[in-house]
Amino acid sequence: MLEVNRNKNIYLMTLAEVQNVSGFVGNFEVEVIQHAKYTNQDCNGCGACVDVCPAYGASEFDQNLGTRKAVYIAFAQAVPMIAQIDMDKCIKCGLCAEACELNAINFDDTDKIEKLKVGTIVVATGWDEFREEGYLGYGNYPNVITQLELERILAPNGPTYGNIIRPSDGKHPHKILFVQCVGSRDLKRNRHCSSGVCCLISIKNTKLIKQHDPNIDITVAFIDIRAGGKAYEEYYLESRKYGVKYIKASIPRIQEDPETHNLKVYLQDMLENCSELEEQEFDMVVLSSAMEPATGIATLNEKLKLERSPDGFFKEFHSRLSPIDTSTVGVTLAGAAQGPKSIAETIMQAKGAASSANIIMQPGEYTMRMEKAIVDEIRCSKCGMCVENCPYRAITLDPKERFAVVDEIKCRSCGICANTCPSQAITVRNSRHSQFSAVIDNLLYRAID
Repeated sequence: MLEVNRNKNIYLMTLAEVQNVSGFVGNFEVEVIQHAKYTNQDCNGCGACVDVCPAYGASEFDQNLGTRKAVYIAFAQAVPMIAQIDMDKCIKCGLCAEACELNAINFDDTDKIEKLKVGTIVVATGWDEFREEGYLGYGNYPNVITQLELERILAPNGPTYGNIIRPSDGKHPHKILFVQCVGSRDLKRNRHCSSGVCCLISIKNTKLIKQHDPNIDITVAFIDIRAGGKAYEEYYLESRKYGVKYIKASIPRIQEDPETHNLKVYLQDMLENCSELEEQEFDMVVLSSAMEPATGIATLNEKLKLERSPDGFFKEFHSRLSPIDTSTVGVTLAGAAQGPKSIAETIMQAKGAASSANIIMQPGEYTMRMEKAIVDEIRCSKCGMCVENCPYRAITLDPKERFAVVDEIKCRSCGICANTCPSQAITVRNSRHSQFSAVIDNLLYRAID
């Protein structure tokens, strides 16, 4: 990120949100709202304002396990290193403005809308962790946490400074259970697997905990350990050498002892005695939750008008032949915007997305096939079925016209509109019935000769 911020050819906008997208490849118009930070560009991130601020709030970066000031820097390596003010937590005392020697505090700052003209768009929305209130005790029992929360507990700069403690009472846990595939491979929640990321995170974190304290008893309850990749299976085997126990079991329910806050876990062995439940007690339970589409992806898609696969992620144009591009020419996907991916897969796809965008943006002309859909203005009844069925959002009903209008740039000549039109008002160039009939007649005529 530092290199990105220092590159003169890159315009970095943080705390920003896309409001609207229009146009086509080579000529996209994007409206971006720049949310107010209540500090200006003179801020150098010295932290003087943070030191004097008396107001506190939950730290989103620490997964709400720690606190931050109302004036804060997002995290230690934030780019750009600029303070911002959370007005929902600010008490308007003005101490930050008094402490700032650069006069960088601006309480009158407001959201601003900026219009950009771009040739291509790379969508990289990231992902969110599956969290369902009450499921396996999460949200009800403080000692049931997720992998992201455990990551912050293990981090040296986290809320516990790397000390492994229970959120309920701050005590050191002696027995920890990891539960795999939480919210994934589940017909009621998410059917997809998170590409083995959950398995590898558990393997990594169990090893880290063992390095902190080899005496901690760690058990991993799994459906399958999916450690596919270079040296990943070896990594899994090494974890077992550390003393981590892996059992093939499902977890139907978890209950808390209200006095000790210990967790009574009911395990169902998936290899033997599948009908019997075994009760074990643990100090902490870590849920390896599914990777889900990022929050707000549906709202963003209202602007981008892309296709989405059944799992909720953005859909690629072709899963094998074009796994990076989308149905809209000039819009490419990177990382978990397209589906669950590991860091290595994300980097590879990001390079592919950059390459795909770079090819289009090379000097010269971009050639497109113009075998597009055509609307017969007289036949069209303006029913709107073509608009609903077009996967590329290339057809609109113009309120001023009395027929459907096709955007020839967005149209990919798939023919779905022609097949669904009840009035047969839409045809595709070079794919008309009369043309196919002529080709067939010619082939049969040659066969007779």
